[in-house]
Amino acid sequence: MSEPFPWRAAMAFGFGTLRLSARDFWAMTPRELAAAIEGVSGRRAAPMDRAAFEALAARYPD
Repeated sequence: MSEPFPWRAAMAFGFGTLRLSARDFWAMTPRELAAAIEGVSGRRAAPMDRAAFEALAARYPD
């Protein structure tokens, strides 16, 4: 099983580094959060492969 999403790190970055309000943080899409991280750190995360996406979709259906 893959690692759980790092919510604590994401919130620390959003609230501490970006100084986002809770409303603005929770309104962000994962793609927007990734772009913000890339903008600050200069690094880009590896794209999710198909198997990881399907596992995520199965775990969190909507």
